[in-house]
Amino acid sequence: MTTLLHISASPRGEASESLAIARTFLDTYRAAHPDHRIDTFDLWDGTLPPFGPDAAAAKMAVFAGQEPSGAAAQAWDAASRTFDRFAAADAYLFSVPMWNAGVPYILKQFIDVVSQPGMVFGFDPERGYSGLLTGKKAAVVYTSAVYGDGRDTAFGQDFQRPFFSGWLRWAGIADVTEISFRPNLVTADAELGRKQAHEDAVTAAKTF
Repeated sequence: MTTLLHISASPRGEASESLAIARTFLDTYRAAHPDHRIDTFDLWDGTLPPFGPDAAAAKMAVFAGQEPSGAAAQAWDAASRTFDRFAAADAYLFSVPMWNAGVPYILKQFIDVVSQPGMVFGFDPERGYSGLLTGKKAAVVYTSAVYGDGRDTAFGQDFQRPFFSGWLRWAGIADVTEISFRPNLVTADAELGRKQAHEDAVTAAKTF
C-alpha cells in the first residue's frame, strides 16, 4: 500500500497556517487516493529522540566503519527507528513555518536524527555524498509571517526554503512540489494569498 507521511514542524495546532494548508492538501489527497495510507508525524509529540553526545559518537563510529557500543548504541537504535518510520513512506508532505528566517529547531533535530550514513546518505572519499532516498517525492508547505519574496531585507531573509529544499535534494528526493504562503501577517492582502495557497494545495494534491 502506498503511504504518504505528513511531517509537521508547527506546534501551533489550529492557529497554524502551515497546518491548515496541509489539511487542505491531505483532504484532497485522501479523496483522490482512497486506497492510500496517510500517516502523520507530529515532531512535537515527544517521540523524536535527541541528537546529543551519544548519538554523535554513534554516527562517527559508523562513519569510521565501527560498531557503536553502550549508550552510543542505544542512541543509534533510537535514530534508526525514527529513520525506519521515515523511510517506510513512499511520499512526504512537510508543513514548514519560518522561524527566525530559518526552520523550526525541531525540524533541524529531525534532520540531524535521520541523516545518518547508510540511511539517508552514502559517502565515497572520491565522489562525495550520494542521497539514498531516491524514487520518493515530497510536497512542502512553506509559510512565514513577515518575510516575502521580493521584500526588502528589513522584512527578513530566506534561510528556510534554501536550507530545506537543499536537504531534500542532498537526501536524494528530487521530485518536490512547493506550496507557499509568505507573508501571512504583515501584508495588506493576506486573505488573497491564503486563498491562493489553499487552491495550490488542492491542485498539487490531485496529481501528487
